[in-house]
Order: sequence, then structure tokens, then C-alpha cells
Amino acid sequence: MDPAAAASPPRTGISLRQLLMSLGEPLVELQAAPAGLDVEISSVALLDPEDPPRAHPGELILAIGARGRAAFPALRVAGRDGAAAVAVKLDVPGQAAALSETAVEAGVALLSVRGEARWEQVDALARAALDSAPQVLPGEGPEEGDLFALAQTTAILTGGIVSIEDTTNRVLAYSRSTDSDEVDDLRRLSILGWQGPEAYLTRLRKWGVFQRLRASDEVICIDSHPELGIRRRLAVAIRSGERQLGTIWVQEGSTPLTEQSDQALLGAARVAALHLVRRRRELSADLTLTRTLAAGLLEGSTGPQPLASHLALDASRPAAVLGFSCATDESAAPELTRSEVSNLISVHTAARHRSALVTQVDARIYVLLPQLPRSIDTGTLRGWAQAIAEAARLHLGLSLCGSVGCIVPGLGEVPDSRREADRILDAMVTVGVTTTVAALPDIQAEVLVSEVLALLSAHPEMRDPRLTALVTHDSRNQGQLAETVLTYLNAFGDVRAAAAELHVHPNTLRYRIRRAEELTGLDLNRPDQRLLAMLQLRLPPAG
Repeated sequence: MDPAAAASPPRTGISLRQLLMSLGEPLVELQAAPAGLDVEISSVALLDPEDPPRAHPGELILAIGARGRAAFPALRVAGRDGAAAVAVKLDVPGQAAALSETAVEAGVALLSVRGEARWEQVDALARAALDSAPQVLPGEGPEEGDLFALAQTTAILTGGIVSIEDTTNRVLAYSRSTDSDEVDDLRRLSILGWQGPEAYLTRLRKWGVFQRLRASDEVICIDSHPELGIRRRLAVAIRSGERQLGTIWVQEGSTPLTEQSDQALLGAARVAALHLVRRRRELSADLTLTRTLAAGLLEGSTGPQPLASHLALDASRPAAVLGFSCATDESAAPELTRSEVSNLISVHTAARHRSALVTQVDARIYVLLPQLPRSIDTGTLRGWAQAIAEAARLHLGLSLCGSVGCIVPGLGEVPDSRREADRILDAMVTVGVTTTVAALPDIQAEVLVSEVLALLSAHPEMRDPRLTALVTHDSRNQGQLAETVLTYLNAFGDVRAAAAELHVHPNTLRYRIRRAEELTGLDLNRPDQRLLAMLQLRLPPAG
């Protein structure tokens, strides 16, 4: 057993499903999962045949040197000691059935590793996938997704197949591909060999690809070469200042890359730079401090100077805040989904504004846009937010509401922009605004109505008791008088229009209006009572 792995501190794990989504084809393949795909993997251990056979609960055991049937003892020990899964290499395909049967009996998952793969590569990538497990502290949101999540987000936005490599062309992470026919030889061999094959790398050097990546931040296109087994791909350098940290490659599959691929790649490269710097432990404390200072500025608990000094920002330049929330129940979105959304937002905003900071406060995700160009307008920011909402709908199947806070003169006024973004999001939930993204001028009336309703909800003494009695009467008798009155008032007293909306006869509607007036003593001919009824009857039912 690898002593370093055994000595690793306990941490929140990931499910077997998440591990397979991160690694998957062509590196590993699931052979058996007797406990299902939700079993948790909390650590990775190397088991050498010469080591005493033992395991720990939640471990993924990499049975090195134990090919085929020689892995039977590792499976039995894993089951006995509560390990989550065992990964082995198979000599011949027929061995899978016997090993799977033993794995099922032992109650442990079985993964088969491609023979060409190197164990140190599987170990490193599995640990990288584990590092993507959200580490949530009280009062904090989840961490940003790891490089695997970023690779998958980039693949979604470009329509291609993504690999992220360091400067030695070692593969750090890659996106999933459901169709193995879409993957070309260069990608397949890179993943299985943990780095690009030398013959292909030589070609890329000859074509000047690496020289251009070192010299430029631009997206580079490499044409397809069918005779070499290379499909068309895009590449962009990952940089921290002047230093190149790695490269993102996007291979075109069976369909062309999207029109927004270049922009998505630029954003992904800037987000990837944060991950790679964090991996090197150079700025991990700085990243945590950045998120803390940004959240404090948004909430108004921290002034602008600490963040401006930390990131060398010009606090006197214009700034704005974009806000995002789920269109349904903000608190219902799972943490994994929020992490995916945060990744998508980070890529989109980083592509458009280098200084953009994405942070989560409670259930909402905010984009702080410092030192904006003085010529920028709300329409431009609305377009950015609209593109994000559309990408979330297309690629994540998620309905996202977006708001554009006011553009403020400097960082000191950022809390004002955040409050305006929140006012818009609150109104979208309260009064059912149909648009997905808005600035305050777009829905000023709806925002004000939402805030009046919030005031009425918080102060029962401001409500008309006759209208409260009408709602109570409907609740006890399964009636529709309150709904009828509100629909009638919303139709400006047009009986036929209101009746059509409620799918009742006009005479039925007239009867219900008279009945409501008789029960409560309301006089809907009086403008003040009509106005109050229109507001109060919009309050959500109690309880």
C-alpha cells in the first residue's frame, strides 16, 4: 500500500459516477458496480503485489502489477475492508467476466484500465478528480470546479473535445466524449500515454504551433491532416503574466466547432490559469483572500481599498455587478449544478473582461466587473448576461435569471450595484417577469410592485382586513372569489376578457364579483379600494 496515500488527511470524496465522468473512456471502463454509482470514493491507494493486502474504507485501490486473475486477492481484501473500487489491467477480454463476478460477491466496484496507460498517470488523474470535490465550510459556497469540470464546460461551449496540458505536454484533464469515433489518434494516444506522442509533437513543432503559443495569447487553428490521423483543432496558451503555464486544445469532432469557440477558449484559458497557479501552491492563499474580499465588498462589509490593493485595481474606474439565480427555487439547485454554473459564468465573463471576479453569496452567483471602460453601457452588460443565460439553457438545461446592476463610478459604490441586481432578481421571482435577463429600466414597474408587495407582506397592519377575510373564505371553502376579483381588476373591469381568462361564463364572473362585495363590504367602484385589492391579492398565500 502506498504509505503517502494512507497518510493523506481525510477529505470529502466524490461518487464513483463523478470519477467515471472525469476519467472514463479511453482511460478506464466500468466492469461492475454492485453498490451502485453513488458509492463515495475518498482516497486513492496503490497496492503492490509484494505489499501486505489491506485497504481502507472509501479507497480506490490501484492494483498495480496484478493483471487479470492475479487481482482476485485485491478484490476480496477490498470488499472485506470496505474499499469503494478496485482498478486493474486485463490481459485478455475474457477475464472481465470472472473478475466482475468476484467483485460483485465482494461488494466492491471494478474498473478496468487500458493496458497502454501508465499507473502513475491513473493515480495522478484520479487524485486530480478527487481534488474537485466541493469543500464547503459553514457560510461558504462550493469551490470552483477542478480542471476536469473546466474542460467539460469548455467542450460544451465549443462543441469540441477538450484536453488541458501543462508546458511539457502532459495531460492534466480532459472532457468526456460519448462517441469514440469522434476522437482522433493524437487525443487518444495523448490520454493513454499521459502526454502527446513524440511523433505528433515533432510535427506540431515543425509547423510552429508551440512557438506561436509561447509568443501569443491568441487562439491558434491547426488544420486537419487525415493522413496523420489528426482532425482540425484549436489551441490557446494558459498564462500567468508573461509565463506560459499550459495549453488548452479543442479537437473538432463529427460536427463543426461553434462560432463562439475562440471567445470561449480565451475565457477558459484565463480561468485555467487560476487553477494551475493554485495547483502550484503559489497563490492558493491569494485566491481565498480574493474571494473573501470580493464577497465582503458586495455585501458592503469590506471597503474597496483592500480588494483594489490586493489585485492592483483602479478603484476610481467604473464598475458593475451582474447577478444570477435559478429561475425557479434558488435554494433547490444542487451544489454540483451551482459549481457547473459558476464555471460557465467564469469562462464567459473572463473572455469578455479580464478583471471579472465570480463569487457566490448564499444561493446567488455574482460577477463583479471592476475597472470597466468608461464608454461601456448597460446594453453591453445585458448582452453579456444574456449570453450566459442562453448558454446555461442550451448546455446545462438550466433556466437562469440574470440581472444587470447599475454602472457605478468606482469600486466604493459596488454595493449599490449589487443591491440593484438583487432588486431585479427579487422582482423576477415575486411578480413572474417573463424576460430572463433585465436591467432596472427594463422592469422598473415590476421591481417597484415587488417591493410594495414585500412591504405589505412584512406589515400585516397595512393590509385591508376585508381582503384578508376574502382569501381566508376561499381557503376554507375551496372558493375562487379572490382570484376572480384580481383577474377582473387586471382586465380593467372588462367582464368578457376576465371571464375568458378564467374560462367561465360572463354571468358567472358577475355573480362572483357581487358575492365578494357582499361577503366583505368592498366597493370595487372606488378607485382606492380597487388599487389596494390589486396589490394585496397578489400576495402569496400564507403558509
